[in-house]
Amino acid sequence: MANYVMLNNVEHQNVKVITERSARYGDDVHFVMTFPIEFRRVQSFYPIFFQKDASTGKFYPIALFGFEAEENLFLKENGWDSNYVPLMIRRHPFLIGLQNAPEEADANRSVVSIDMGSPRVNETEGEALFLPHGGTSEYLASMIEVLEDIKVGHEMNAKFIDALLEFDLIESVSMEIELNNGSKRQLLGLYTINEERLEQLDSEALGKLHSRQFLLPVYMILASMSSFRTLIDKRNEQLADL
Repeated sequence: MANYVMLNNVEHQNVKVITERSARYGDDVHFVMTFPIEFRRVQSFYPIFFQKDASTGKFYPIALFGFEAEENLFLKENGWDSNYVPLMIRRHPFLIGLQNAPEEADANRSVVSIDMGSPRVNETEGEALFLPHGGTSEYLASMIEVLEDIKVGHEMNAKFIDALLEFDLIESVSMEIELNNGSKRQLLGLYTINEERLEQLDSEALGKLHSRQFLLPVYMILASMSSFRTLIDKRNEQLADL
């Protein structure tokens, strides 16, 4: 069970984090949320779709790793089989939260929390969070950068989705694949860019998307569809090894 607490260099002086990628550390997920700031790198390896949040009905972009729950086709015995690991995978076991800032009325400040219930967290193995005299380790500094990128990414996602809805660029898509052994997989609940609608946008609409820095992410999503074939190939490779 998750147990997030605010990170500090007194209580967590001796804490270490295992950075290995493995199902036993919770990496066996078939998708994670992704952000426009990383689309260029994500699209080289993973198809990017949209899903709807079940509780709010709002769209958010995802990087797809597999065809069913707990199927991550990029997890191998020796770790993660890709040159880019998305931000929302790398962040574990950390989370960025908000804390009241007494010095500023009605203001909050970002704080780093750590999941002390994570199997990655221990005091004997992995990357140290703090230096012997209390300073931040290079590893923790890099994780803080990841969390800051995620914070910016969440803010950008909201604006990106609003722009796509403004120009009616999101459409539902159902995908069915057939594997080499004859079995089929159907993917439901996914959304993508409406290419026909995109092609119909006039120069003013395209200019608005470009000025908001959203036109490139749109094309990165379209480009990512070529990575869908990678998922099929990886699943077929697994079947061949059985």
